Amino acid sequence: MLFCISVSYCVARFFQPEVSSFSKRNHPTRKSMMVENSPNSPSPLPERAIYGFVLFLASQFGFFLFCLWAYVPAEWLALLGLTYWPQKYWVLAVPVYLLVALVVCVVVLFGVNMMATAPLDSVDNITDPYARRQPRHEGPEGGIPRLEDVPISEVNRKFFL
Repeated sequence: MLFCISVSYCVARFFQPEVSSFSKRNHPTRKSMMVENSPNSPSPLPERAIYGFVLFLASQFGFFLFCLWAYVPAEWLALLGLTYWPQKYWVLAVPVYLLVALVVCVVVLFGVNMMATAPLDSVDNITDPYARRQPRHEGPEGGIPRLEDVPISEVNRKFFL
């Protein structure tokens, strides 16, 4: 296990992009751009690569055990001294139950979203109580304008008149 972790760490270090001398002068390095020791940073850290690799190995091992349990007869497993296994019924039942649960979750999520959506003829599709006319503030030249609600009359005037 330690060998796999060290190999994955070496592979992660090998594939890290090198910073050339030109880019060192003009651009900040990757290390200076990320927050030091931030566990919530989305940057690809070597530790996360190791955790992902270990989870990948564990899932592959679990799938191998599942297939071994599913395809090898119970008598052969008993000869090896492996007698405490669930019934073979669960080989098909667990994947079917998981698939049905996934379908039910998708249908329930779709239904909840449809119930929470306003009808097509509702005025709530156009405006809400929080929409107010904000004063126009012109930002700096070439800058990004402020986020604001645009009244439907102004949208219709721009698009259709």
